[in-house]
Amino acid sequence: MTDQRAAPIFTAPPRATFWQMLGPGGLISFGLALLGGGLLLGVPVFWRLRQVLRAADGSECSPSDVILVLGRRLQDDRPTQVFEARLDHAARLLGEGKAPRIVIAGGLTGKASISEAEVGRERLLKAGIEPEKILVEDRSQHTLENLFNLRETLRGEAWNTLILVSDPLHLARAGALARGLGLNPSCSPATACPPLRGSPGWWTRAIYEAFLLHWYHTGVAYSRLIRSERQLSRLT
Repeated sequence: MTDQRAAPIFTAPPRATFWQMLGPGGLISFGLALLGGGLLLGVPVFWRLRQVLRAADGSECSPSDVILVLGRRLQDDRPTQVFEARLDHAARLLGEGKAPRIVIAGGLTGKASISEAEVGRERLLKAGIEPEKILVEDRSQHTLENLFNLRETLRGEAWNTLILVSDPLHLARAGALARGLGLNPSCSPATACPPLRGSPGWWTRAIYEAFLLHWYHTGVAYSRLIRSERQLSRLT
């Protein structure tokens, strides 16, 4: 008799390299994204760039069940300026009554000896936020896993509304990933995040995010084309 049980959903190991994070179908979809972008003279990437720039302004944030702060790789076990700005923005939203709690996502990445989520929690505690208002998700290695693992928490707690906090140029991709997983977040940009808006670094990051967004949509389309339940179970 054939075993009909679904294959376990892929998760990256702690401190995973870029290639280890790709998971099933990741390398092929990466190649297809590069090929498609090249053959079409970059048009798909520039189309996604428009979405990245539009999403950078965020969306209207109504009172929600939870605020999610997406993690960011640490430097010497300390938060980067980008991660600090994300955390500080989430703290302001909490203070404004936009949600009663914050979830900080991010596991062990790079050479860190402590998870991104725990470092974020310590910063919010020092800012005077009560411990019971801070939750951590410390298993994930990247944005997709941040959101995938949070979905489990949302369903378990019967929370239905979510404010997604990240730096402005990350929000298009993060929002697309969240919607792909069946979430419907409001996206709130931490505008203090470097690089400075309109600077060369800003445009470099914007184009990079546009390619990653193009890659994500290519991966979803490829997974549906070959009807890979294993790949789709990680993306949808």
